[in-house]
Amino acid sequence: MEIKGSGIIYTLTKRDAKRVCNWLKNKGHNVSVYTADSDDRADLEQNLLNNEVKALVATVALGMGFDKPDLAFVFHFQMPGSVVAYYQQVGRAARGIDKGYGVLLSGEEDLEILRSFIDGAFPSEQDCEAVFELLLQHDEGLPKVKILAALNISSGKLNKLLTLVSLESPPPIVKDGSTWQLTTADLTEEFWARTRRLTALREKELAQMLTYVNLAHGKHMAFLIDALDGDAADVPVSSHPPLETSVDGEVEIEALKFLQRVFIPIAPRKKLPGGVTWAHYTGLKLSSKFRHQVGRALSYYGDGGWGRSVRNGKYEVGRFDDELVAACKAMIGEWDPSPKPTWVTCIPSNRHPDLVPDFARRLASALDLPFLAVLRAASDRPEQKKMQNSAHQAANLDGGFELTGAPWPSGPVFLVDDIVDSRWTLTIAAWLLLANDSGPVFPVVLSNSSKGA
Repeated sequence: MEIKGSGIIYTLTKRDAKRVCNWLKNKGHNVSVYTADSDDRADLEQNLLNNEVKALVATVALGMGFDKPDLAFVFHFQMPGSVVAYYQQVGRAARGIDKGYGVLLSGEEDLEILRSFIDGAFPSEQDCEAVFELLLQHDEGLPKVKILAALNISSGKLNKLLTLVSLESPPPIVKDGSTWQLTTADLTEEFWARTRRLTALREKELAQMLTYVNLAHGKHMAFLIDALDGDAADVPVSSHPPLETSVDGEVEIEALKFLQRVFIPIAPRKKLPGGVTWAHYTGLKLSSKFRHQVGRALSYYGDGGWGRSVRNGKYEVGRFDDELVAACKAMIGEWDPSPKPTWVTCIPSNRHPDLVPDFARRLASALDLPFLAVLRAASDRPEQKKMQNSAHQAANLDGGFELTGAPWPSGPVFLVDDIVDSRWTLTIAAWLLLANDSGPVFPVVLSNSSKGA
């Protein structure tokens, strides 16, 4: 069934907006992506107003200011966090026409995304105490980069903490130029009571949305009106022809293959974070001579396509499937990096000593290239995934690898790893190879777990 007119497709994340848009374009639809990163948002809105596109695939960046009375449909690729948010968005459809469609899709990733929004909405008492204690030791204050270098807290959480706490009256911390300073005021119990109330409210709103998505057909509009304190007694029965709810098997296979071909570029790091030094490297800027080439990741970690297979191989089976070897070989064939690598090595791990080397060895065999495990972990370090910001991620790897005594080829090399997040592991391993006269280094990774992807 084809819906006449144009509309909006909402997603929870910028990454999903881009992927859904790319899939629809792949299917021949005239759509555009609209997020906070879009530089041409006014033009995109005008294109939709003029019906020059079938749909905008958008995040909440397409907000309350947009009004198109003849909007024919509003689809939600994922479930919003509250009935109010959902109603505000889906209510944009059919304001000036007789009929419009509102369609809500819901998958297993929705809860994970929405709970991360709730959990990250407010700073923790532990993080606040750590920041206050650090600033107490520095009367002159500290810039944000030095706070991050001193504390294992994510940049996003620190930004939210500094902003929210500095808005209290009186504020326990204030910004003076580029530095943050402690005042004589304390963070009151009312602040924490307020965060608990708002968190509980958001949990209640999420539970309400879960009830909504599980309602029987025909019950949804009455539920929405009742939840928004309206009178649901006279809710009319929809005269719309129902949309198809089953998925064509061939389209499902096509979508899976599409996801399996979403290769993610891995750009090299160009400088160290502020406040970080490496014992073997002078200065913050990483010379292009010692940077790896733009690499490739096969998937987004945990996602449909290959991402779930990677997660299962690492944490359930303890070995990556041969299908992942074949998929990486195909990815490299399409990528065709130049100059062509002549050998393969991999990132070592003391926690999983055989997992990545076993995969890299099989990939090398599939590519008909020699595999040499020339890198080894110099010492046990905390898990990289426990490092919450770039400064700690970079510092945790200083001196973390060393080269074995065996000779290695001087030609271009594939550097294999299973999961990439901050890219500092690849950065320091590539630096070590290049500083010891290897050829250009091309990272090949199974999954990208970066939230900013």
